[in-house]
Amino acid sequence: MENSCREAEQKILIVDDERDMLIVLRKILSRKCNYEVKIADSGEAALVLLESWQPDVVLTDIKMSGMDGLEFLRRLLGVDSTISTIIMTGYGTIEMAVQALKDGAYDFFEKPFDNDKIIHAVSRALERTFLLRENRHLQHQLTEHQRIPGFIGQSKKMTQALDLLSRLAASTATVLIRGASGTGKELAARALHSMSKRASHKMIIVNCPALPEHILESELFGYQKGAFTGADRDKAGLFLKADGSTILLDEIGDIPVSIQTKLLRVLQEKEIQPLGQTRTYKVDIRILASTNQDLEAKIERGEFREDLFYRLNVMTVTMPSLTEIRNDIPLLAQNFLEKYSEEHGRVDLEFSPEALQSLMRRPWKGNIRELQNVINRAVLLSDSNRITPEALMTEEEAAYSGGRYLDDAGLLFDLSYKEAKEEILNRFNSLYLSNALSVSAGNVSAAARKCRMERQALQRLLRRFGIKSQEFRQ
Repeated sequence: MENSCREAEQKILIVDDERDMLIVLRKILSRKCNYEVKIADSGEAALVLLESWQPDVVLTDIKMSGMDGLEFLRRLLGVDSTISTIIMTGYGTIEMAVQALKDGAYDFFEKPFDNDKIIHAVSRALERTFLLRENRHLQHQLTEHQRIPGFIGQSKKMTQALDLLSRLAASTATVLIRGASGTGKELAARALHSMSKRASHKMIIVNCPALPEHILESELFGYQKGAFTGADRDKAGLFLKADGSTILLDEIGDIPVSIQTKLLRVLQEKEIQPLGQTRTYKVDIRILASTNQDLEAKIERGEFREDLFYRLNVMTVTMPSLTEIRNDIPLLAQNFLEKYSEEHGRVDLEFSPEALQSLMRRPWKGNIRELQNVINRAVLLSDSNRITPEALMTEEEAAYSGGRYLDDAGLLFDLSYKEAKEEILNRFNSLYLSNALSVSAGNVSAAARKCRMERQALQRLLRRFGIKSQEFRQ
């Protein structure tokens, strides 16, 4: 059985008028999972207990003498709406269980029950309670964690990155900012500038991949009239415009080798030479660079100068991926929700606990930028004041979850039968395997058990579809 019990002790309340059922459930949850378990033989007794003790999850029978499960559920949620409630049903009470779900219950199961399923259901309910309480806390504490403008997070890796940015801000040292796409490298550069003595000057940002080689060189260094065809006037380059300020060379790994040589001189001598001129100009600039590429590998291939790398790599700040700071997801999501709710006039929106759970499980290959886009889309499209997991799905995920594999049939029907079939299978495997790894936090053995297959078979599938388990680890 997959171990879904938590190490930390959590509080479980079991309510049932059958003594044997109370004893069996208490034994399962207290001995196997080390939960703190209390029991009550009626809804009335449970409400008295709640006056002095706060459970995280409640399991309650639906048919009890005196107060039934539905009435107890309503009273319970009135006391604490963050408690996740699991309804236990016997024969002929399914309709009541469905009504309980509508009234706010988290889940239900039928008697007789499977022990492993009970443990798993309680574990998921505990996660829901934690996220719901955390979400409420975040709404009040959000600004306290925004230590550097634009950044929110309290996980260890994010805290380390922010501490390093704070220490480097006052210096003039060149900083290389590394990290995958969507991790906030440009935001880190802006933070370095805004906390520096150069903050009163405008920061210059150069998107290196966006400009062809000849245009990038003239934009950076400037040129003299007549330097090349079309140069009908003198033009100051961006290095000169950044004099006294900061310049960010965004995605510097894409700069052509010919320009790398000239850039080396700027770093070494702090001077530039416009195209078509023989004289040089001294500049007082702080150079920041960012990249999502493996520069060391590019050096090995002769695509990046080693001496330039060491000039840039005076100090390095690595921005963590979202999977590395997964515990910050609720905080980040709440921040984006507030931002886009105000922007789009949807100030009444809030996340359902299930929505936060789904955000915590996703692989987030696009990192914080992907999370931001998902929340923005959900705010725009949500048809109620509660954002649900469905509202957070991409179009592809929505099509898969509803079994509508051919929502984009117009595109698939342009392919051959074999190609269309392969495309759908690739999508299914990617989504299914990613979800299994998300739920198991990157534990391949646990994911294999969930998928009911051998570990080696799962590893072969992961390699085949290019899915890396380490990207899902917290």
